[in-house]
Amino acid sequence: MPSPLAAEPVPGALPTVSLNLPRKAPVYVDETHTQLVRRARKMHKVLTETYPDAHCELDFTTPLELLVATILSAQTTDVTVNKVTPTLFAKYPTAQAYAEADRDEMEAILKPTGFFRAKTNSVMKLGQALVDDYDGLVPGKLEELVKLPGTGRKTANVVLGNAFGVPGITVDTHFGRLVRRFGWTAEEDPVKVEHIIGDLFPKKDWTMLSHRLIFHGRRRCHAKKPACGACPIAQWCPSYGTGPTDPEAAAKLVKVPA
Repeated sequence: MPSPLAAEPVPGALPTVSLNLPRKAPVYVDETHTQLVRRARKMHKVLTETYPDAHCELDFTTPLELLVATILSAQTTDVTVNKVTPTLFAKYPTAQAYAEADRDEMEAILKPTGFFRAKTNSVMKLGQALVDDYDGLVPGKLEELVKLPGTGRKTANVVLGNAFGVPGITVDTHFGRLVRRFGWTAEEDPVKVEHIIGDLFPKKDWTMLSHRLIFHGRRRCHAKKPACGACPIAQWCPSYGTGPTDPEAAAKLVKVPA
């Protein structure tokens, strides 16, 4: 794979970034809340420049499609979900259709996503709940979304931010891992993380902040071996050195979506 640090742009590659890498991880032990806010916002500014195309990577055209796709994304990849949903959405275009679905037929469609029996159960129950309580429409409020089958705060915030334009922070595995590595919080409870990180940024930035951190987590800041030497925010990251710091070695770890 071409290095993201190459001088010439490569079609399909991530944007070229200018790196100012530290010799060792910076330390922020005595950082005040104000200093943390400033550092976090500097990092987000650079991530905004690095991932100008950050977006929800689940394919959808309606709030119902996004809600179902997000439920299906548990324990699998967005790529896998996107391969399944065209067939699913064509066969079940409404909440009523999900509620009345043939279980065996839906399970066959969802099988590639894993845990397909449980997911089929959730989606069918979701359809029925939407029909019974919301005239078949997806509600646009957090407190109503989280009452739906298979819908927790993470899923609700995905739907609110991307289908309704309501700012929300999506604390998935990538987001949680990165905010702890960045030293923005040591908290592991997703709801507490959501509120702590929300306090560091203007509400209007919440949805795109989530996308940019998820993009960074999928492309550079991997769970087992982050590409520290190819990271545009390394100079502010207390976890710098968790992965290879050599630029060439790190560049090989950078993942470019197909």
